[in-house]
Amino acid sequence: MAASGQVNGNVSPQYLGVTEPISTAGPTEADHARTQKLEKVLVSAGLYESQDEAVLREEVLGRLDQTIKLWVKQISQNKGFSDQLIQEANAKIFTFGSYRLGVHGPSTDIDTLCVGPRHASREEDFFAELYKMLADMEEVTELHPVTDAHVPVMKFKFNGISIDLLYARLSLWVIPEDLDISQESILRNIDEQSVRSLNGCRVTDQILRLVPNIQHFRTTLRCLKFWAKRRGVYSNVTGFLGGVNCALLVARICQLYPNAIPSMLVSRFFRVYTQWRWPNPVMLCAIDEGTLGLPVWDPRKNPRDRMHHMPIITPAYPCMNSSYNVSLSTLRVMTDEFQRANEICENLEMNKAEWNILFEPYPFFEAYKNYLQVEITALDDDDFRKWKGWVESRLRQLTLKIEKHTYGMLQCHPYPCEVVDSSRKGGHCAFFMGLQRSQGVPQQEGQQFDIRATVDEFRHSVNMYMLWKPGMELHVSHVRRKQLPAYVFPGGLRPVRPLRPLTVVSKSASGPAFGNSVSQLPKSDSGTTDEDVEDISGEGGERLKRKFQPAEEVGLTKRQTIREPMNVGDERMTTSISPAVASTEQFIMGEQETFDKTLKRGLEGYSAEEELEAVDDIQTSICRKGDSAELLQSKLEQASGTCREQSRLAALKPGSCSFSNGVVDELEPTVAFGGTLLGAVGNTDSQKKPVIRQVELILMNFI
Repeated sequence: MAASGQVNGNVSPQYLGVTEPISTAGPTEADHARTQKLEKVLVSAGLYESQDEAVLREEVLGRLDQTIKLWVKQISQNKGFSDQLIQEANAKIFTFGSYRLGVHGPSTDIDTLCVGPRHASREEDFFAELYKMLADMEEVTELHPVTDAHVPVMKFKFNGISIDLLYARLSLWVIPEDLDISQESILRNIDEQSVRSLNGCRVTDQILRLVPNIQHFRTTLRCLKFWAKRRGVYSNVTGFLGGVNCALLVARICQLYPNAIPSMLVSRFFRVYTQWRWPNPVMLCAIDEGTLGLPVWDPRKNPRDRMHHMPIITPAYPCMNSSYNVSLSTLRVMTDEFQRANEICENLEMNKAEWNILFEPYPFFEAYKNYLQVEITALDDDDFRKWKGWVESRLRQLTLKIEKHTYGMLQCHPYPCEVVDSSRKGGHCAFFMGLQRSQGVPQQEGQQFDIRATVDEFRHSVNMYMLWKPGMELHVSHVRRKQLPAYVFPGGLRPVRPLRPLTVVSKSASGPAFGNSVSQLPKSDSGTTDEDVEDISGEGGERLKRKFQPAEEVGLTKRQTIREPMNVGDERMTTSISPAVASTEQFIMGEQETFDKTLKRGLEGYSAEEELEAVDDIQTSICRKGDSAELLQSKLEQASGTCREQSRLAALKPGSCSFSNGVVDELEPTVAFGGTLLGAVGNTDSQKKPVIRQVELILMNFI
């Protein structure tokens, strides 16, 4: 696995991986200090199990090993084998995954593999006889076989410890206690399901062999798994990172920076994968072609391998892509998260941030305007557990179908965790997916995404479940953010969306003055308008256009004033001004030079998408009661001229906009200025909307 080179007759030092390290530099004192802080954060987050829990896990594994040894002797006796063969009959338990890697936590399950002899079949003996034995044991609860999975598994709890038990049937009559499953010969003459079951243990052992420092690898991996869970990108089944994916990505960074310590490795992790050009594969070693003829990942030969978006290749033969579930949508989400984390790590290295910022939870239920809600119900707990497992394994297909049927124009972000309504009787949970227009996809007039047929196809495939029983129900619906059920939020309390800050202005002898800074609007949470997604339930509905909240709703009376200190030139002063009047007074009464500078400053830092979406809930213009339409028209044309080269107002030509009333005399009672902007760049709503929103965006920088 190590590689070496020869230059001028001298053999270079060996290294791990397919390329030389990027850097062999060691840590500084600052790096050691950051690592200590990181480890304190991980400990305070409860990521390490206690000594008592560690002992309990060892006891559970010992008890499970005794059980499967008794099982294999019983089935050997039932099949009429000789006494000698019955006495020699053996099966062996191996661990893999987070427990074998040494990064498991208090509530983590134990991934285990049962290796049995050739006469112990999977269907009749493992999923039938062993299942009966486990079901009769008092220590075993929540026993649930998943026989039709890609890798068949038996799930249960043993003395409260969650166990995932796989089975591999070898071609040996007797399984030796010192069996080495890392040898390629172990795969000879066994079925495909056994090969896949063995792969987990073989990959885990190989990872530990290919990292330069196991302890640094473990701390870094524990940190990155915690980050992925907090940011909602940890779930292999829904198309994000799973435990093996994270381990392989971290192991590659350890190879590239062999002398780095955890704080350095975390920072380099995000630095490298922010710049990684997918679908170039991540590999810990060269792909082993093997001698058994088993298929390995090779996009040159296998057309299906060319379709993988984020290949992360396992290091053990047969080498496979461990992240084949990743879709274009989930890759985009992960790429954005890599970028965010990289920026935080850069600030950490400059002592401008703390580790806690990296692990802030992703506000999924506030991030989108449109969601798909997939509700699952069953009459009893046992049926619900089976039904939920089946539906959850098919959710990835829904994501792929939406991408395919909308030609990649609609991005689907699955939430990796189930949400439970504790007030409902019987088994119940819900999965959610955030929907938005993909980045770079232009909005066309009247365009909607009708995904009803896609959802119907998904329902049909799910309802083909062979073990379906009455009471197993599936309901898929389109909900908007404001319609999300309360149980998705912590404590069942819907968070209050923060109000945009008010900027207070005052006139001085030389004209209007500004505060120290103009508060920027929060970044848009979605590029999708409410009309972009067709209500798949068939229940249409006209969009309710939101306006400024009445003063009473934002905690201000209509006549209440705000007293706030602000800098005006060299003078420190306090102004008293009506909160809703301040911004528009700036526009109406401001001098032309100040007006132009204000518009330019208001547009800085905004992308085109943010310009369109940032002020979706505002419906106001620069009208003032008593002003003539001609004056307002003049101001709007001035705005167009100022911004023509910078924004979407470039499409707005002088004279193309007008106000419906000659003199504005009827206004919203709780808004100092209002009015209706008509006739933007065309006669349709889709043509008007970008221009209207751009003007609103400029205004909102001062409200």
